Amino acid sequence: MEQEGLLRAGQAAWRVTLDDVRRRFPRSEAASLRPDKVRGDHDLNPGFGPPDALREAAVLVPLVDRVEGPTVIFTQRTAHLTAHAGQISFPGGRRETYDHSPEDTALRETEEEIGLPRERIEILGRLDTYVTRTGFRVTPVVGMVRPPIALVPDPTEVEEVFEVPLTFILDPDNPKRHSREFMGGQRHFYVFPYQQRYIWGATAGMLVNLRDVLREAP
Repeated sequence: MEQEGLLRAGQAAWRVTLDDVRRRFPRSEAASLRPDKVRGDHDLNPGFGPPDALREAAVLVPLVDRVEGPTVIFTQRTAHLTAHAGQISFPGGRRETYDHSPEDTALRETEEEIGLPRERIEILGRLDTYVTRTGFRVTPVVGMVRPPIALVPDPTEVEEVFEVPLTFILDPDNPKRHSREFMGGQRHFYVFPYQQRYIWGATAGMLVNLRDVLREAP
């Protein structure tokens, strides 16, 4: 019985509502920027820095307001893409000259990739900038998605759209640390293994950032 009580207490520790999430992010537009901290593939690999020239990009970290608890939307990229083919990612992409802000990029790309209109999304704030080895400086934008939603993935870019419970992301057993041989050395990275899928790379790094934010005092 004591063990069951401890288990229930541990589970409650990583359950959060979207109201909890809101309290972790500034409310005013002027305060929407978190301290200028840069994360990236180099976090677990000292000396494994990004290219000198970086291209601006943004992704949406979409949290869905489900009755049973918040979920996170992910996409699986199609296998024929030239970059990050088949990988699991957030909707997003390169910032275009007509985008007014990273939020604008994230909302535009999300609508283009999965058919989720910006009117269904409430922007909550940003995570830390994430720099990738492939040469992108990515701004992760956290948004709350209000159901009902009917997603229409772009078949040229998106193989599948799926949701993962936020409780899984916050579970203390996640993430795992994996490594593999890359460019003559061992590269270390985070992995969130969910069912038959592996969420890794930049997406997993951003999820680690999200976990850190949600553990901050409101």
